[in-house]
Amino acid sequence: MTPLAGWGKYAPMVTRLSVNLNKVATLRNARGGAVPSLADAVDVCLEAGCHGITVHPRADQRHITPDDVRLVARALASRCDGVEFNIEGDPRPDLVELVLATAPDQCTLVPVRPGEITSEAGWDVNREYDTLAAAIQQLRRASIRVSLFVEPTEAAVAWAASLQADRVELYTEPYARAGERGDAERQRALSAYIAASTAARRAGLGVNAGHDLDLSNLGPLVSACRPDEVSIGHALISRALFVGLERTVREYLELLSAAALVTPAPETGA
Repeated sequence: MTPLAGWGKYAPMVTRLSVNLNKVATLRNARGGAVPSLADAVDVCLEAGCHGITVHPRADQRHITPDDVRLVARALASRCDGVEFNIEGDPRPDLVELVLATAPDQCTLVPVRPGEITSEAGWDVNREYDTLAAAIQQLRRASIRVSLFVEPTEAAVAWAASLQADRVELYTEPYARAGERGDAERQRALSAYIAASTAARRAGLGVNAGHDLDLSNLGPLVSACRPDEVSIGHALISRALFVGLERTVREYLELLSAAALVTPAPETGA
């Protein structure tokens, strides 16, 4: 994370923004060819100051393809400014092989359900332990940081720690939906995220967050939970259609900087 300019070593730490470019590839694939260019999207995001790029190469290749993954890996490898590459996906063999071949900074392992349009839940803590454990060990041996996409519960955090993950990514759709029902519901939902974040840090895990975060709901979550990183795609790219990608990335970065200045509520949880 990056401290705010002008604060020196006493600056509050700013949550990192990783821009998910899946929807740029979705638009390109709808027509075929190479427009809009994923490479151009990467360049614009980097020029705007984002901290990372995220892609999710699904098995059906409906948006990001293996070639896209390799393109982003090459683009970021040529830079020396600390911008991170995050690959999301389920731990299927070809995905693990692609991650090992492209060596991103982080791999976020997410459950994939047949027929889903987008991720619908965090990992079920009662399933796939052995498969995940094997994938995590492969990735960590290659010095790739591993994050597990989990529900905002202390039990899910403990499960991730038992698998020797490096981080958890808290699934934030429940928080986003609660916020649509008003501030009181949002505050009630936040309590679970605060407790899960606290439990994660006590277990030695980093904390990421993602799914359905946008300019209207991101600030309260970041101020309350202080995640290391947020991954945002759909809402960011949707707004970029109307105001431009560079401006939208800068809006999110400014919001994250402002959220870092808000005093968080006292920690709760075990």
